[in-house]
Amino acid sequence: MRSVDGYRDAEKARALSAKIASLCEPGRRYRFMEVCGGHTHTIYKHRLEDYLPEGVTLVHGPGCPVCVIPMGRVDDALHIAERPDVIMTSFGDMMRVPGGRGSFFGSMAQGAEIRMVCSPLDALRIARQNPDKRIVFLAIGFETTAPSTAMTVIRAEAERITNFSVFCNHVTIIPAIKTILDSPDLRLDGFIGPGHVSAVIGCGPYEFIARDYGKPLVVAGFEPLDILQSIHMLLRQLAEGRSQVENQYARVVPWAGNPRALAAVNQVMRPRPYFEWRGLGFISHSALGMRERYAAHDAEQIFDIPGVRVADPKACQCGEVLKGVLKPWECEVFGTACTPETPIGTCMVSSEGACAAYYDFGRFSRERVREATR
Repeated sequence: MRSVDGYRDAEKARALSAKIASLCEPGRRYRFMEVCGGHTHTIYKHRLEDYLPEGVTLVHGPGCPVCVIPMGRVDDALHIAERPDVIMTSFGDMMRVPGGRGSFFGSMAQGAEIRMVCSPLDALRIARQNPDKRIVFLAIGFETTAPSTAMTVIRAEAERITNFSVFCNHVTIIPAIKTILDSPDLRLDGFIGPGHVSAVIGCGPYEFIARDYGKPLVVAGFEPLDILQSIHMLLRQLAEGRSQVENQYARVVPWAGNPRALAAVNQVMRPRPYFEWRGLGFISHSALGMRERYAAHDAEQIFDIPGVRVADPKACQCGEVLKGVLKPWECEVFGTACTPETPIGTCMVSSEGACAAYYDFGRFSRERVREATR
């Protein structure tokens, strides 16, 4: 297929739907987790659940990097941003994320200088243009965005730009998946693996899921037919008694990943001993911090940061949503007190958040539209 329309063909979707139904054992229920928030949005934007048999349930996972940032880390970023000598830079989807003390937009209204950027290189350009200021880039994301942060730090070091630093909040997907697998709250039959992360780390790191837990995983693309095909591949594995890692997204994801990107990350960053995830608690070796060699560009070394844990609002059930224990519409404040305009939790703020996906595309209940598969 040469255009995106080919990956959204309704006839092909119905054909895949029929193949999926033919592989389902009568009376058996299947639960597959789509790890990535981008997949969640595709599923609900294109109503892909309506193409699946009733026995197949899709469960969203913790693959939204904005959603898993704990409130305490947001407060730490606000503490840095509110210094008079600092220009804080951030991706746009972090601007409204609530911490215990408010959000970036709230701090901007009170005089903090915070700028939205599309890339860490934009933050480096701001550092060149403002030598009398200290420019901090709030780095978030899984392994997908970590290479761009690492390469920017390498460039800052090479150009001797001393007023640029990174507040590093990059997280890694494998420890989070292992935590999900070890959780007694959730029983899964397989995983729809994240496409963007896998373009960097490859498919090999997931092999423990099939080997040690007996669960198949299929790395999937982000178009409707990609996801339906990945579900078909998962069901075929189960029907044949196999548990393997397969790559549906081979047009983008090399099995071995991107070695140059991985080398850059490894040069600049190291695994943290532990890191707090919203909803999942502290997970060992699940995030990246700056290596000592680059301490001059490490905001956590440059600034005095409180580092205080902040409890989530009691009304918010983002933690259960992130673990796949609850669907967003099962949260008591979903769509009422918590909306994209007045978000209480991160899952409603982020463009990849599960609650935002459900809200934006009108999925307020469990009801499916069966006409889609007729």
